[in-house]
Amino acid sequence: MLLTITTTHRPATDLGFLLAKHPERFQTFELAYGKAHVFYPVADAEQCTAALLLDIDPVGLVRGRRRGDAGTLEQYVNDRPYVASSFLSVAIAQVFGTALAGRCRERPELAERPIPLGVALPAVPCRGGEAFLRKLFEPLGYRVTANRLPLEPAFPSWGDGPYYRVGLEHQLRLKELLGHLYVLVPVLDDEKHYWVGADELEKLLTKGEGWLATHPARETIVRRYLKYQGALAREALRRLADEDQPDPDAADEAKQRAEVSLEERVGLNQERIGAVLSVLRDANARRVVDLGCGEGRLVRELLRDRTFERIVGVDVSSRALALAARRLRLDELAPAMRARVELCQGALTYRDRRLEGFDAACAVEVIEHLDPSRLGAFERCVFEFARPRTVIVTTPNREYNVRFELAAGRLRHGDHRFEWTRAEFDTWACGVAGRRGYRVRLLPVGAVDPDVGPPTQMAVFSR
Repeated sequence: MLLTITTTHRPATDLGFLLAKHPERFQTFELAYGKAHVFYPVADAEQCTAALLLDIDPVGLVRGRRRGDAGTLEQYVNDRPYVASSFLSVAIAQVFGTALAGRCRERPELAERPIPLGVALPAVPCRGGEAFLRKLFEPLGYRVTANRLPLEPAFPSWGDGPYYRVGLEHQLRLKELLGHLYVLVPVLDDEKHYWVGADELEKLLTKGEGWLATHPARETIVRRYLKYQGALAREALRRLADEDQPDPDAADEAKQRAEVSLEERVGLNQERIGAVLSVLRDANARRVVDLGCGEGRLVRELLRDRTFERIVGVDVSSRALALAARRLRLDELAPAMRARVELCQGALTYRDRRLEGFDAACAVEVIEHLDPSRLGAFERCVFEFARPRTVIVTTPNREYNVRFELAAGRLRHGDHRFEWTRAEFDTWACGVAGRRGYRVRLLPVGAVDPDVGPPTQMAVFSR
């Protein structure tokens, strides 16, 4: 059973610091069911590959079983030593435990940085086929390659087996990659090889923190991971639902009001909306989707202009959508106007066919609310899958924060995961445009300060 993890981050040998395993050493770890070996087939400044090889003891797997489970040859002759399974998850937790927890003693800042990572799994049981494999990993932003393996190469007439050679590529934190593998490899196998109790529920929620609650296949993931134990699965799904839809009266509303109050001094919100409307009109957009529409401020302005024939507002928060519906007075609109507008719930980091077919997509002050590791998923969702002709993205200019008299390092909103300088936004926008076949131009929004630039920066992508 083999797992390899490769990076081209420079210097690539930093992977050794992240995994807490020296690239020049061959290390062996005793496990309850055999041994785990860690070594580096490639380790230089340009590329580094770490390999985790499990040497499963078939007799050790059987030892200690109750007599009722024993007595068949299948216990000793099976695929368990060779294919990725829950044993791999156990090995990841035991051998790469510090990396899985997101700790790196020598380079703590590196553990929080998304880096390019590639995974190779030579043999993975996919109970559900390639479509299910993609359903698990593609919503998380991975590029997936899958090649089905023949049951027996010497006898082609036997056909293909249930195993795939799997490759995964993504730019994210190593902690996230290992957490995804820890949860999803056993889900693909649809089998657990040890007792599943309440502690497994807690492991699932811990390793799935930040992504499982909004994953489109979360129910299937939960039920398979917990071996279809109904009570445990129901409890897990209940807690994930609470995470996905937090208390609408939580402190986030106060933070939102604080940000609005901060920017009202320069009339920034209206300037942003005006700038976005101007770009949309210049692009001759008729069908527009507002990504992360919040309480519907942009949707309301679009609705007032009859040139916009179809308007869709999308937000992950059901409460925000309810407020938007009230702001727009949807129940009171004339039938012709009501037919032009739609509000729907959805996450911007998962492929959603409802976002396809638009002339333009707007993400106004949205991306800074995403974890940096999820920006790749946002990029694929919008620029690879939805692919509108025009994409408008606005985000705060961090350099301008001194004009709001904010303390050094403080962000404008308590829910912002980051705020970019002009150079950082330029790098991201040009990278997206180059990768996805768009042109991009950067525009200021608000009065431009000669020293720190505009309060908001806008990127206009054209396909």
